[in-house]
Amino acid sequence: MPEVVFSVDQTKSMRDQAVPGHNRWHPDVPVAAMVRPGQEFRVECREWTDAQLGNNDSANDVRDVDLSRCHMLSGPIGVEGAQPGDLLVVDILDLGPVPQETGDAPGQGWGYTGVFAKANGGGFLTDYFPDAYKAIWDFHGQQATSRHLPGIRYTGITHPGLFGTAPSAELLQRWNRREQALVDREPDRVPPLGLPPLLDGTLAGTADGSTADHIAREGARTVPARENGGNHDIKNFTRGSRVFYPVYVDDAKFSGGDLHFSQGDGEITFCGAIEMGGYIDFHVDLIKGGMEKYGITRNPVFMPGNVEPRYSEFLSFVGVSVDRETDENLYLDATMAYRNAALNAVEYFKKWGFTGEQAYLLLGSAPIEGRISGIVDIPNACCTLYVPTEIFDFDVRPTSEGPVKADRGQCAVTS
Repeated sequence: MPEVVFSVDQTKSMRDQAVPGHNRWHPDVPVAAMVRPGQEFRVECREWTDAQLGNNDSANDVRDVDLSRCHMLSGPIGVEGAQPGDLLVVDILDLGPVPQETGDAPGQGWGYTGVFAKANGGGFLTDYFPDAYKAIWDFHGQQATSRHLPGIRYTGITHPGLFGTAPSAELLQRWNRREQALVDREPDRVPPLGLPPLLDGTLAGTADGSTADHIAREGARTVPARENGGNHDIKNFTRGSRVFYPVYVDDAKFSGGDLHFSQGDGEITFCGAIEMGGYIDFHVDLIKGGMEKYGITRNPVFMPGNVEPRYSEFLSFVGVSVDRETDENLYLDATMAYRNAALNAVEYFKKWGFTGEQAYLLLGSAPIEGRISGIVDIPNACCTLYVPTEIFDFDVRPTSEGPVKADRGQCAVTS
């Protein structure tokens, strides 16, 4: 086993670890451990909300989750010799749930998928599903099943939702300036258009005193992906992947977490993956001056791993850029097209006895493939959503006999 350079006791909050992690991007978060180019090492991770959600049949914990505390990141891991302008080469060697443990924290034999309430996070279909819902998934090796979505079993593509390098002070200022300008367009919008720095809930690693104070005042929230990587939520970012991260500060200060057992493309419920804590093994190296050499200056580049379930048959749902409520035609709007593809899939699976909420949770967590299928045929963008038929224990394909509607239970709901 590689050396553990950042350890997590899953019975304790990230704040109470021997070396705490952090939940804001800032160049002054102190390095928690150092590694060398060419080294292999293990990072242990807490579930992204710091285990605020439980293995139960109520979604009240989703409704009431404190998002100011998210994401709980392990690190920063410093890389010897890394300087601004370099590329940090990161190979994902292995990852998974917490090894040989069962317990109350996500990742200890189980995980969850959540639909976040519109008033607290929202999601891709929040106008159609404004309340909070949840599904608990039990892990069986590489497969997952849920008492909240009976009749479904699938193989997960384990991956980290979030890893990245620290921003420079100048880059952090740019983030805060442009994101505040976005919020200012509609300051009363629910959910908001962006998440500016927030003092409440800030965890600044081992920083204290004035350093911790200015990290809290200036630190960028971790919800969106940015130039440094961050919260990409790419399901194929799995074992065997190689990522080339821009380096903006000395030592690179590489951090992350938000491990997922499985996820559909887009993670559409906002907490759409099967969320868990666990471990991830890395190998790192450097390309000196790589940002200029390869023009990788604004976002990472990655080579996806070749580890994924082999599903051969799909039902593919199509959506175009027409607002289904107003019949307004939007010009080449891929977001609207993908939303419509997802809603078309939800309506289809309701015919088999699933509730809309169950279908929404399924699309966020199963290894669904999403594609931009047409982006040039004015005025309608076209997106498609591919659902593997083999994940169901009954035949979901259309036939002349019609769908067989059955009692499919219910996901966890709020009281």
